Amino acid sequence: MARVLGMKAEELNVLFEKDATQMMRLNYYPPCPQPDRVMGICPHTDSIALLAILLQVNETEGLQIKKDGAWIPVPYRPDAFVVNIGDILEIVTNGIYKSIEHRAIVNEDKERISIATFFSPKLDGDLGPAASLLTLQSPAQYRRIGVADYFKGYFSRELVGKSYIDTVRIGNEDDESN
Repeated sequence: MARVLGMKAEELNVLFEKDATQMMRLNYYPPCPQPDRVMGICPHTDSIALLAILLQVNETEGLQIKKDGAWIPVPYRPDAFVVNIGDILEIVTNGIYKSIEHRAIVNEDKERISIATFFSPKLDGDLGPAASLLTLQSPAQYRRIGVADYFKGYFSRELVGKSYIDTVRIGNEDDESN
């Protein structure tokens, strides 16, 4: 991914070389007689991940992505993974790759099972746009922050859409309060 952007691979690798974290989560959504009154997982981006890889285990759809203000269902594909770009990759690429806001909804008649894995940077790393991607024409869109401080801020907030990445976006009035 770094090579495609023309960035130095070590600028990405340094965050993940040693002591990086990989987490897995199993999601089970039972059938729900009133699916319009329940949310499986509220809208969010994968704030602490470079990438999230999702396996939809059974044939029940429920993952949706937000595009142009509308929720679009992600079709079930047998033997396929869904790969989401996380906020970490958006920050490192200075917004060239965008994280995707998504949610999970429940089904009235069928259960849904998914398995997600998240690849996150090492806690003692420094997070910010890759220097090789910054120019006068393309200045930094995000401020630099320690990974541990970024995670601490994230885990102390409510999960709401793409709001957390905005706390490190340059020009955001909320920058000083985080």
